[in-house]
Parts: sequence; C-alpha cells; structure tokens
Amino acid sequence: MTERSHLTCNIDLTTDGKRSGFLAVPQSTNSAGWAKYFVPISVIRNGEGPTAVLFGGNHGDEYEGPVTLMNLTRELSPEQISGRVILMPMLNHPAVAGGTRLSPIDGVNMNRAFPGSPRDSITGQIAHYVATEILPAADLVIDIHSGGSSMHMLPSVNMHRMENREQMDGMLAAARAWGAPYIFLYADIAGSGLLPTYAESLGKVTLGTEMGSKAQFGVEMLRHSARVRNVLHHAGILKECPNDPGTTEPLVVAAEDEQDYIMSPSSGIYEPFFEIGDAVEAGQAVGQLHSIEHPERDPEKVFAASSGILFTRRSVPLTKQGECLAVITREVKV
Repeated sequence: MTERSHLTCNIDLTTDGKRSGFLAVPQSTNSAGWAKYFVPISVIRNGEGPTAVLFGGNHGDEYEGPVTLMNLTRELSPEQISGRVILMPMLNHPAVAGGTRLSPIDGVNMNRAFPGSPRDSITGQIAHYVATEILPAADLVIDIHSGGSSMHMLPSVNMHRMENREQMDGMLAAARAWGAPYIFLYADIAGSGLLPTYAESLGKVTLGTEMGSKAQFGVEMLRHSARVRNVLHHAGILKECPNDPGTTEPLVVAAEDEQDYIMSPSSGIYEPFFEIGDAVEAGQAVGQLHSIEHPERDPEKVFAASSGILFTRRSVPLTKQGECLAVITREVKV
C-alpha cells in the first residue's frame, strides 16, 4: 500500500470560484517541536474544462516565475476562464524566501526531488504531494525557470523530445502559442528527478522555460514570461485571446548531446569570448580561465566541442571545476 502524503491543503481545489491558501508541511524544528511550513497555492475554477497547473520558484533564485504567477493570480477571475487554473508561484518557498537555488532548510534541489516521498525532508515531501495530488489532475503543466544566479539564458520554452508523437505535437503547439523567441529541446545532464520530466512521464502536455536570469530580470524577460497567458488561451482555458502574441514563429533548437554542455575543466575566473545568441564553431575557444593562485600563468582556453548557437553562458566569473560555462544549441526539425 502506497503511503499517502502528510501535507494538507486548506482550500478546496475542486469547486468553482477563486481561492488562495497554502499547503501545510508538518515540521519539527529546534524552535518548535510541533510546526507546519506553509507553501502558497491558489485556484481559479469556472465550470468544466481543462486543468492547467503553473509553477514558479522551483529554484529560489529565479524570480520570473514567482512574479508572473503572482500577477496572474491577482488578475484572473473565474469569469475569464473555462476549466481550472492551479497556481503555485513559490513551489520551493523556503528557497524563494532565502534567495537561494536550493532549500535552505534541507539543502535539496526541488527540481531533482520528484516524485519524492512522504518520508523525505521538506523538499521531497512537497514534491511528493505535487506528484500524487496535483499533477495527476492536470492537462497542462507549466514550470517557469530562468538561469538564476549563475547563467545567462536566451528566453525559451523548453521540453524533452518525446517518443509519444501526439504528446510531442501537443507540447510543440503549446510552446509555439507562448510566443517566446526559442523552443529549446534539452537533456537532463545534471541529474534526475526534474518536475517537467516527471510530468512528461505522466503523459501531460508539459512546458518548462528559461527566461533570462537573475542578472537579466527586468521588463523584457517579464514580458516573455507573462505570455504564458497565450498558452492558457491555446488550451481553451482563458476565454479571451491576449493582446501580446510575441514571436510568430520561434526558432526550435536542441542541445541533446552531452558535449553541447561545456563544463569548466578547472577553477578560476572565467572570461567569455562570445555573448549568448552568437554563432560558435566546434574547436573554437568560447572563453578562458584565469588562475587566481597563479596569475602569472597563461589562462586556460575552453573550447566548444560542437557548432551552433551559444544559448547559455555562465554569468558569474568566479568558477569552480565542473560547473557549466556554456551550452551550444542547433536548429532542429521536430
């Protein structure tokens, strides 16, 4: 028998209307033997129709999702929709409150915690509730990300390449409806347990994003993120068509080979030679690393192993060995 989640939700997600509340995660801390940690959740429902579940703050140093979904929560009314929208603008609430990528409570990456377990630490408990109580009811799953503190990103809607052609076509159609400049097909090169990967495995139409970064946070990236309304209209949930269609035909690119992800061969200060959006050739130096222990030594060149568009580059100059410096993508047909 599968153990049920110990989390509770203090609002009804199944009846018409607009409600905001929280998930309560049982905790025992040094300051309170009996405690609960609250994670915000809202629902807007109007009659029968599809269910969309939208997440922000999966990583706490990525602000496009929380701001976009908080705005959407305040602005949407039941009369504007057919069906249901469930919004969790700060899925990893402890990380958002702390401004950290990982939860400061247990040090866990929410986007490596799925499907979680009722006996996990707080991050895995939240993931388990979402995996068992929220995602199964969804027709459309959206998880808004950006490059956070460490990476500059071109604004994109993301997904994996799916074997199920009907699911893949549905995801591509929804991504095109968003209106972002790029659709990015990616590989899980830094571990398993991703929320989008799990939602895709359930057969859901699933979209992730990379909307800039902490350093790029501003009007342009928030405008790209706000076009999530286009996807809700495309899904038949938002009745009126938004007035900001965005890019009419996004460029579909992929980085599905491990060599497309350039990891730092050593520690040092990274000096990039290219900006995101530039064309790069295999064998070309994309940057160089300066040793802080031996400044008299020549810097170590870092070379691309594939050709294409520099889609991502590290935004923090001080770099540790093994950290991602750049991602190279290529235009693909899907």
